[in-house]
Amino acid sequence: MDQSQLPGSPMGLFERHLTLSVGLCIIFGIVLGRVAPSIATTLDGIALHVGTAPVVSIPIAVCLFFMMYPIMVKIDFASVVRAGRSGKPVLLTLFINWAVKPFTMYAISLLFLGVLLRGAIGAEAVDWVKIPFGLDLPVGAAHGAGTVVMHEGVKMLEVPLWRSYLAGCILLGIAPCTAMVLVWGNLARGNDGLTLVMVAINSLAMLVLYGVLGGFLLGVGRLPVPWQALLLSIGIYVALPLVAGYFSRRWLIAAKGERWFKETFLRLLSPVPIAALLMTLVLLFSLKGEVIAGNPLTILWIAIPLFLQTVLMFALGYGLARLIRLRYVDAAPAAMIGASNHFEVAIATAVMLFGLSSGAALATVVGVLIEVPVMLMLVGFCRRTAGWFPQASPV
Repeated sequence: MDQSQLPGSPMGLFERHLTLSVGLCIIFGIVLGRVAPSIATTLDGIALHVGTAPVVSIPIAVCLFFMMYPIMVKIDFASVVRAGRSGKPVLLTLFINWAVKPFTMYAISLLFLGVLLRGAIGAEAVDWVKIPFGLDLPVGAAHGAGTVVMHEGVKMLEVPLWRSYLAGCILLGIAPCTAMVLVWGNLARGNDGLTLVMVAINSLAMLVLYGVLGGFLLGVGRLPVPWQALLLSIGIYVALPLVAGYFSRRWLIAAKGERWFKETFLRLLSPVPIAALLMTLVLLFSLKGEVIAGNPLTILWIAIPLFLQTVLMFALGYGLARLIRLRYVDAAPAAMIGASNHFEVAIATAVMLFGLSSGAALATVVGVLIEVPVMLMLVGFCRRTAGWFPQASPV
C-alpha cells in the first residue's frame, strides 16, 4: 500500500493548509455573492427542480462529481463486498444515525434556541412559513404553535422564529451525509470501501425513515417523504460518480495496466477532490452569501447547537468504535458519517415545506457553513489519534 495512504502518515502540503484554503474560499464566496449578485443568481437558476424547490444545483453537482469521482475510481469493488461483511462498523453507524442523532439534535437545538438563546433571537420574533401540505385552514385558526395569517396577500402560518430555526436543525439531524462523508473519510485515510457500504445502507434507510422521523420530531403535521428529492440527490451525488469510477477503473486497468493506473493516473487525480471541494465552497457561499452576511448574529445563534451536535456525534461514534475495538480505518469513517449531514436534502426539504425565505431554510444553510470547517478539524483529530486503534491495512 502507498505510504501516503497509511493512517497517521503526514498530510501533504495541500492538505496541511486545507483549513486556511477553506476559510479563504468561504470569504471569497460570500464577497462574490455580495459584489456580483447577478453571477450567483444566474448560477442558482441552473438547477433541477422537484415541484418549485431547486433540489440539485447543476454547477455544484459538477463540482461534487469531481470531488467524488477520484475517490470512487480508487475503490477496488471486491473490497466493498468484503467490507459489507464487517457487521460492527455498519451497525454502529446505523445506531448513531437513526437511534441517537435525530433526538440529540432535537434536544440540543431546543435547549439552545428555545431556552438559552431565545432572548437573543427575540422571544416575540415571528416567522411566516408555508401551511403544511393538504391543510386548508381559515385565517385566525391555530395549528400547532402557529396561527394562520395573511402575509403579503398569501395565507401563511405565523410561528415563533426560534421554532422555525429548530425545524431547520431537525431536518439536518435526520439527514445523514451520503456524499461529502466520502471526502472526509478519504482525507482521514479511512477504508473507502467500507465508507461506500455505509453510504449505501444509510441512503436506503433515509428513504424509509426520513419522513417518519421528520414528521414525529417537527410536530407541524405529517411530513411527506421527499422521495423525488432524495432519489435525485443520491443518484447525482453518489450513484453517478460511483458508476463512472467503477467502469473507468476497469477500462483503464485493462488498457494500461494496474501499475500505470496506481502510479500515474491516481497521482494525477490526487489534488482534484480538494480543488473541487474548494470550488464547491465558493459556489455554495456565493449563492448563500447575502443571506449569511445579512444575518451575522442569527448565524451565530444557530451555529452553536449545530457545532455541539456535530462534535458530540463524532465523539460518541469514535468512542464507541474504540470500545468495540474497530480498526482505525473503519473507526474514522464510522464516526464521520454520524457527525456529518446531507445538507443538500435538508435545504431542499426546508424550502419545499416552509419556504425559501423561512428561518428553517436559513438554519439548513448554516449547516453548510458549520460542516466543512468542523469536519476538517475532526479529520485532523482522527489522523493524530490513529494510534488509539488496532492498526491494520484496509480490507
